[in-house]
Amino acid sequence: MAIITVDEYRERISKLKPRLFIGGKKVEKLLDHPITRGVIEATAKVYELTLDPQYSDIMTAKSHLTDETISRSLHIHQNCQDIEKRLEMARLSSQKLGTCNYRCPGNEMLPGLAATTWEMDKDIGTEYQKRFTEYLSYVQKEDLVVSGSVTDTKGDRSKRPLDQDPDSYVHVKEKRSDGIIVSGAKQHATGAYAADEHLILPGLSCRKGEEDYAVAFAIPNGSEGITYIGQYNPYSIEREHADDIRYIGNPIYGQRETSLIIFDHVFVPWERVFMCGEIEYTQRFITRFAKTHRMNCGGACKVGFIDLIIGATQLIAEYHGLSRASHIVQKITRMIQLSNTSLACAIAAAHLGKEEPIGSGVFMPDEAMSNLAKLNTNEGFWEVMAFAGDIAGGIAVTMPGEMELENPEIKEYVSKYLKSAVPAKKRMRMVKFLQNWVAGLHGVGTSQGAGPSQNEMLVLYRITDLKGKKKMAQELANI
Repeated sequence: MAIITVDEYRERISKLKPRLFIGGKKVEKLLDHPITRGVIEATAKVYELTLDPQYSDIMTAKSHLTDETISRSLHIHQNCQDIEKRLEMARLSSQKLGTCNYRCPGNEMLPGLAATTWEMDKDIGTEYQKRFTEYLSYVQKEDLVVSGSVTDTKGDRSKRPLDQDPDSYVHVKEKRSDGIIVSGAKQHATGAYAADEHLILPGLSCRKGEEDYAVAFAIPNGSEGITYIGQYNPYSIEREHADDIRYIGNPIYGQRETSLIIFDHVFVPWERVFMCGEIEYTQRFITRFAKTHRMNCGGACKVGFIDLIIGATQLIAEYHGLSRASHIVQKITRMIQLSNTSLACAIAAAHLGKEEPIGSGVFMPDEAMSNLAKLNTNEGFWEVMAFAGDIAGGIAVTMPGEMELENPEIKEYVSKYLKSAVPAKKRMRMVKFLQNWVAGLHGVGTSQGAGPSQNEMLVLYRITDLKGKKKMAQELANI
């Protein structure tokens, strides 16, 4: 069983019993709750795409462990073509969902785990690679949804972990003969409460004395001691209280749903521990995950979202009868430029990828280009949304609800005064879809997810061969 069906996924997810709270209330059934249901529908759609023959080249791969066909969400890049297919999967999923596919962070941790556990075993004689390979074989065979979490709550960011509440970062509290006990919390965990498994990586480059914080492990959903606290915002309330989801901007799949994951003395058996105290390897874990995540999150996932925004904006321009106006054409062309620039950087990151470390068999994207993909998207996404809001007009945030078209007292007014080149209902539905982007959570989410611009700029400055560039200039200047 390497790829399961949508029905098999739904049956499996119905058995999950995470300790989850959203909006101050405990969630009893994931499939029934109006907020968590969107996560499940989005994940189910990914399973559907994976089984669709027209997308098999993008959504599936051959396992390097078993040679079986598996979901690309559980694949380890074996060459540069694999990396490029991975970014194609991210873009396709975003185009089809208009929200997170909920298997990205976990998938993007897998290559970094494969590479770094191999490196640790080779360098210092650990058994992490063997454990990880066994774990990977298991999740591939069962076609599990694996979430991933890196970001700790951090507490007072001017202080290191040992100088404040130790639970500000996930850490080892106790080592036992059969495993470890961990406590702390991870935040921004995308779709975690509806995943089968969680991968946890260290959230900082650890120093001497911080060995307890250099921990990486896998844990099943709902393990004893784990509590999930879901995000809650105006879009959550809208979905929670909607009588008819047709009137919501992304009716089926909703916004990206994340949670705070609390680890309160959680037991992790040794066979699921992939790092425990090796501080000198924490930065390598983080860097390898980050460059993979930034390539996909910036240059592929968000490009898929921009594709949707461009399409909706073009439609709105046509509905308003302004699609031929030169300034409208110019703005939409600029949106296309921004989208393709980010995509080009992601493709370059895949094309320039290489085996890392040599001998591991794991391929990673080019670090400079992956960071550029994310940096361009951080800045470009805001500009794209500004153009979309400009072209849509003030109605994007002042429009009456579509349900007024069903109110016999005022429906004639709404139909008459909100029609344009198309009937009011059609216009209102597309405006609401755009509102989900231009007046929603996606600007901040895009900028912060996989790291804010300052992070990418620091990496680019650090890895650039400035000495070589200075030398070139000096030679031509005859210095």
